[in-house]
This record gives sequence, structure tokens and C-alpha cells, in this order.
Amino acid sequence: MHDHRSITPGGDADGRPAAGRWSLAAATPALLVAGVLALVAVVTWPLREAVYVTVAPAVATSPVAAAVAGTLAQRGPLLLVALAAVLVVVTVLRDRPAFWTLVAGGAGVVGAYLISAGVKLLVAEQRPCQVWEVSTVLTCPAVGDWSWPSNHSLVAAAFATACMLAVPRTAWLAVPVAVLSGLARLAAGVHYLHDVAAGLALGTAVVVVVVVLLRRVTRSGWPPPSGPAR
Repeated sequence: MHDHRSITPGGDADGRPAAGRWSLAAATPALLVAGVLALVAVVTWPLREAVYVTVAPAVATSPVAAAVAGTLAQRGPLLLVALAAVLVVVTVLRDRPAFWTLVAGGAGVVGAYLISAGVKLLVAEQRPCQVWEVSTVLTCPAVGDWSWPSNHSLVAAAFATACMLAVPRTAWLAVPVAVLSGLARLAAGVHYLHDVAAGLALGTAVVVVVVVLLRRVTRSGWPPPSGPAR
């Protein structure tokens, strides 16, 4: 006896969407981007002084550039947090597998931040504004608030990646905001360029890895729909 259940494109034998497959498709390019960002961090490390002393004071002396850089540097990641919060509400009501991808991404955000905090303590790189006497948009953090990698950049990239993997069409907003938020940390004078690139790379990579590892849960759309008790 043959099973005549239809299989829809991108779905399983019950006609249901193959939840989680699109997030895995987005995982490969996201990891490639993380690799490129890591390479940028390595390449720009020898140029950190030249880039910093050129960009930071130039932005600080321009009222418009200073206002934009300061706003993005401080509030850019919050826009991505807000986007993630909106997606949580929408997906929990309309797309349960995407919701659980967001949950996995949230775990990745936490993991990335903890890794970054540990790396900061191990590397203990001074902030550039503590080393070079230049004008900066933002007040220089206190000694002991280490520079590498940039936590703001990491958080921005991590939330952007979580949103993109759960709802790919949000990439047009999430990716530019994450990148600009990171670059604004350099422009505002509180980070080197390699701090920013490393933070973006680490935040992206950790979230992708966590989502892929938890893909069995996100594919299942747990919790399953209730049915009649047997």
C-alpha cells in the first residue's frame, strides 16, 4: 500500500514546512562573513594606531558626524534588541519553529558575551583613548574596562545573526545596523578597528554555532500541538 501524503516544496511528508532548513541555509554565509571579519581584525591590527588617530579626532571635530557616531555607538545595539523582541512576539504567535530558532540565538548571544568577557580579561588590551591623546566623541571608559574585543559590536552582531537566522528577511535591517554600530565604536573613539571586527566576528560565529547545534529542537517546533489523549 502506497503512502499518498503530499510533500510540499521545502516541507516534509505531512506538507508542513521543513522548519529550521532555511536557518541552516543562512548559517554557511554567516560563518563565511564571520571568517572575513576575523581576517579583517588580523589585517588591521598592525594599522590600529594609524586608523584610530585618523578617524576618531576627525569625527569628534564634526558636530554632525559626532552626533551620529555617538548615537549609533551607544544605541545601535538597542535597536537590534528591540527587533529581536518584536520577532519573539510575532513568531511565537505565527511561526513556532522560527521562535525556537530565536531562543537558540538568544542562548548564543549569552554565550558569545560570556566568551568575550573572558577573552577581555585574558588579553587585557587598553582602550585606545587611554593610550593616545586625541579628542573623542564618547568619554573614555575607566582603566580596567578592556578594549578587545568590542562587546557592543559583539552584542550587535549576535542579535543581528539571531534575527536573520530566525527570519531571514530581517537581514536588510539587522546587518547594516550591526555593522554601523560597530564602526561607530571606532568613530566615537572608544575602540580600535580590530576590536570592532573581532567583536562582530565572534558574535556572528557563536550564534550560528549554537543555533546549528540546537537545530533539532528548533526544527521540531516544540512544544508540539496538543492532541486527543490516548
